[in-house]
Amino acid sequence: MRVTGRATTLSWIPSESVGNWLRGGFDLGLSHYDDPPRDVVAGTDDVRALRDDDRFRFANVLTGWAEFGDGPTTAGYGEDSDLFMGSTRVRLGVGTATFLGFTLPVLRADPEISQDRVVLRQTVGGRTGVPLPRPVKHPPYVRWHAPIVWTTLRLTLTRDGGRNVELVGASAFPRHWVYDSDGRLALKSGLTLLQDWMDHSFGDRTPWGDQDSPALTVAAESAAERSLSSSIMTGGVAPEVTRLPEGTAVVRQGDVGTDVHLVLDGVLDVRVDGDVVAELGPGAVLGERAVLEGGRRSATVTARTAVRLARVPATALDLDALRSVAQEHRREDPPAAPHA
Repeated sequence: MRVTGRATTLSWIPSESVGNWLRGGFDLGLSHYDDPPRDVVAGTDDVRALRDDDRFRFANVLTGWAEFGDGPTTAGYGEDSDLFMGSTRVRLGVGTATFLGFTLPVLRADPEISQDRVVLRQTVGGRTGVPLPRPVKHPPYVRWHAPIVWTTLRLTLTRDGGRNVELVGASAFPRHWVYDSDGRLALKSGLTLLQDWMDHSFGDRTPWGDQDSPALTVAAESAAERSLSSSIMTGGVAPEVTRLPEGTAVVRQGDVGTDVHLVLDGVLDVRVDGDVVAELGPGAVLGERAVLEGGRRSATVTARTAVRLARVPATALDLDALRSVAQEHRREDPPAAPHA
């Protein structure tokens, strides 16, 4: 039996992920933020078209196959497994200049083959062609080139037809979205750490120096949440954006609440009666149940990492949209993922 699979990451720069002195350059148009990628990526040709349309910074496409039979299992990487590096547009005076990215060699581990399972692993990355001079915390203490970005994907193929996709390593910046073998958005990197990336992601502190960074990932939010998040960020009422440290309780079970929150960055734990029942990451909406069901929070939501949140009053949002989010949450398999 032949099993084939695909794993894809698209890496992009959300506006809320850029801070400190870099934000001024973005806001002046010297570089640009990215719109969120699509929910579905059909295949390699689709990734190539998105790159040519400047829809992401870089992509990791890992394809592979495994042949399971009565004899020894065989496996390999697909010919279209590769890095797709984007370019950077910079506004100069009345025009723009495009800088092609610098690519690093694709790193592929030998397939791990057993009788009933095959594991494929691929790392891709590089850096923008635009210089980023800055002080750093390691020799030589000053860097001219931009830091390295990368993702490491693991694709597991099993005899029963399983095709499991994981993001097992990634640079701390930018945001990484992960798509499964059917091309559907499945996972997101949970946290962007711009300063850490600028301070550390070069030289030996990259996979090309034998040092990867574990990726903190969370399940992608529902389609209804993605639609509602656009209303929160671009609706008639400007959201209040807050940054909260690790350990902060955003809402508490039983409290009265009329605001709705959108997670922009970071990971939060959802607790009901003290037990962790779910985790929330970028793109998740919380607070809709209190608005729809009597005004009291149904759970305590605590920041597992530092987080950035956008908050708007529920009166600024469409009630049908809130109901759609609540309905999708209730359709999840147990244990349910209640939102405060």
